[in-house]
Amino acid sequence: MSAAHPLSAAPAPALSIIVPTYNERDRLGDLVDAVFAAYAKRGLDGELVIVDDNSPDGTGALADELATRHRIQVIHRRGKLGLGTAVIEGFEAARAPIVGVIDADLSHPPDLLPSMLLIMRRTAADVVIGSRYIPGGGTKNWPLGRLVLSRLACILAHVLTPVSDATSGFFLIRRDLARGVKISAGGFKICLELLVRGRAASIVEVPYVFVGRTAGESKMNVKEATGFLQQLRDLRAFTRQHPPLNQRHQRISAAELASLSRQAVGGN
Repeated sequence: MSAAHPLSAAPAPALSIIVPTYNERDRLGDLVDAVFAAYAKRGLDGELVIVDDNSPDGTGALADELATRHRIQVIHRRGKLGLGTAVIEGFEAARAPIVGVIDADLSHPPDLLPSMLLIMRRTAADVVIGSRYIPGGGTKNWPLGRLVLSRLACILAHVLTPVSDATSGFFLIRRDLARGVKISAGGFKICLELLVRGRAASIVEVPYVFVGRTAGESKMNVKEATGFLQQLRDLRAFTRQHPPLNQRHQRISAAELASLSRQAVGGN
C-alpha cells in the first residue's frame, strides 16, 4: 500500500519529477537541494515525487523529513517492487501536466530540468530525453563493459524507435501519455516502454553527461539485462498489434542547450 505526503492547497506545479529510491539515503538530500535550487534559479514552480521501495537504510524516513521543507510527495511502497512500477506509480500521483524521471544519486544533472521543460514547451514535444549518445552527451566513471552493454541495448532498441538513447533514465513526458501505461517489465528501461506503449509521436533529445555513481549500489545486473531482452520481445509484439507509429525525432545541440540555460521558464 502506498502513502503520499499530504499536499498543500497550492496550485498545481508546472513540472513533477519522479525520484525512485531504494537505499539512496547517502545522496537523496543533495539531489533534493540541487533540484529545488534549479527550480528557483529559473523561476519554475516544480515538485518532486519520491517513490521509496521500503529501503532498509532509512531513505523513506529521510524523504519524509525533506518533504517538510520542500514541495515533495512521498510514496512508501511495501517492498522492492521494481523501478518501472515505481515510476508509473509516481506518475499517477504527480500533479503537473509534464512529468519526468531523475536518478536519486546525482548521475543526472538537475540543473538541466528547466531547460528540458522549456524545450518541451517550445517544440510541443511529447517527450524530451536526456541523451548520452548524441553529440555533446557522454558518460563518466563507467567501466567499459557497462558502456558496451548500454550502447548495445540502444542499438537493439532502434527496431522500435529512432531515439539514440531510448534506455535513458532521464526524461520528461506529457502526463496524459504516461498515466495508465501498462508496462511489460517492472524493470529497467522505462523510457523505452513509455516511448512505445505511450505512443509518443514527437521526441526531442538533448545532450547530457551521465556521471557513474560513487555511492550506493548500481541498479544494473544480469537479471536486468535479461529482463531487457524480454522487454524487447514484448514491445515488438505490442507494435505488431497496433497501427504503425511515425515518430518525429529531433536533436538539440549543446550550443542551443547552453543558450536556453540562461532563460527563465516560469510557472504553469
